[in-house]
Amino acid sequence: MLATSTREKEDSYVVNEIFTRYPSVKELLDVTEEELMQIKGIGKVKAAQIIAALQLARMNPCPSEDRFTIRSPEDAYDYLSDMQHLDREHFVVLGLNTKNEILFKETVFIGSLNASIVHPRECFKHLIRRSCASAIVAHNHPSGDVTPSTEDVNVTKRLAEAGKMIGIEILDHLVIGHEKYSSLKEKGYL
Repeated sequence: MLATSTREKEDSYVVNEIFTRYPSVKELLDVTEEELMQIKGIGKVKAAQIIAALQLARMNPCPSEDRFTIRSPEDAYDYLSDMQHLDREHFVVLGLNTKNEILFKETVFIGSLNASIVHPRECFKHLIRRSCASAIVAHNHPSGDVTPSTEDVNVTKRLAEAGKMIGIEILDHLVIGHEKYSSLKEKGYL
């Protein structure tokens, strides 16, 4: 439907990029014109066409998606374990609803081999936009060592404070290494 309404081929860059950035039906239906215009090849007219097509799709009810539920740090690690293979630090936010079901996964920062600097606004803009009840943040250590650094602890505290102010609780911060993880909540930093 998107390809037809935008006069694109189904395997075009624009269509693939839309589905890469907004992989779930919920995320796709919540997209804004401004967000679409950040994709190369989408201007104001094409963004308006896509929004119109999505509004038509919204009229056709679809079954709710099966969502992955987080009950423990181990569940979060199972969901994010593929991060252990990344060669640079990636900082990821999992947005959760009131039942601790994952609504979305967003990489908010990609760092160097041994550093990831993330700002609370980058994490919370996605959480606020999608009306999340809580979140789990995680990043990988390419070295494989899951010992939290001083910076990891400080980022966790800053995110927790920001979350309290806006009403979105940070449930945990995971450091992911090779075949293992560390939970900053279990270590008493949250």
